[in-house]
Amino acid sequence: MMKWVLRIVGVLIAVLVIAFFIFRTPDTDAAEMRAKYGGAPSQFVEIGGGVTVHLRDEGPADGDADVPAILLLHGSNADLHTWQPWADALSQTHRVIRFDQVGHGLTGADPAQDYSRTNYAEDIREVADALGLDSFIIGGNSMGGKHALAFAVAYPERVDGMIIVDGSGGQLPADAQEDDDDKDSGNIGFKIARMPGINLIAEQITPRSLIAQSLEQSVSVKEIVTQDMIDRYWELLRYPGNRAATMARFSANYEPMTEAEIAALDMPALILWGEEDRLIPVAAGRWLDQVLPSSDLIVYPAIGHLPQEEAADATIADVQEWLTKLEQE
Repeated sequence: MMKWVLRIVGVLIAVLVIAFFIFRTPDTDAAEMRAKYGGAPSQFVEIGGGVTVHLRDEGPADGDADVPAILLLHGSNADLHTWQPWADALSQTHRVIRFDQVGHGLTGADPAQDYSRTNYAEDIREVADALGLDSFIIGGNSMGGKHALAFAVAYPERVDGMIIVDGSGGQLPADAQEDDDDKDSGNIGFKIARMPGINLIAEQITPRSLIAQSLEQSVSVKEIVTQDMIDRYWELLRYPGNRAATMARFSANYEPMTEAEIAALDMPALILWGEEDRLIPVAAGRWLDQVLPSSDLIVYPAIGHLPQEEAADATIADVQEWLTKLEQE
């Protein structure tokens, strides 16, 4: 009897091993990904801690001193390409910098495996220092909004203004969902990343269909989820080290700024939010607008978690109007 049990166990193990190798999705090739997603005007800039950041720096680098530069931060599991519509438009009049944060895109994993809010804020400072930016407008979507707020809390003297797009980082209302930290959401990709054991399997088995479903659950304007977009998210998530970094980030506790910290940020702020965001509900945007001393809130009907892509023209127009007012003050 024991022999039969051992044989059955052996067969099951063999089947699991075979299934693992059949369904395994290996890391992408770093050189191939750089060639595909890191062409001009991309740069690869070394900052502290052995990190080489993939960034794009566009627009008039030596323009009017009264026209501030704009630095944009993507959300969790995204990359600098999420800002393409904004970069195309805003770089006509402003210097626009965007970069892949550690654990994302072509920047890849942090050698020190430090995915804390503090470290992300320090990376922003080091990128700004490397590019000679003394002060600038900082913007961020989702997780990038949290890091924009964290940088502003740490270095308020360097922030001319903030643009928060469906951002996390505050003490969210009880019913608010997080896209990048300790709470579940309606997004299957984020749920899997938070499931012990399953998330380890996800480091090796990451089907493209899962990425497609995750993206479609994040937005209301489904037309923006193209095959090229799915490919980019899928391939860059599998850039060496990024999947392990994702699991490390999702296993960490949420680090909100306090209400007092946010209330102390008196620089002008523009808050943009999709009314149908199922990851970070618009209630979080309304709370942020109430707490920030000098903010404007714009809510977009029938838009989800990525207004900068779902409502590109409308958000660009609103940002340009806000920038004009800011520069006239």
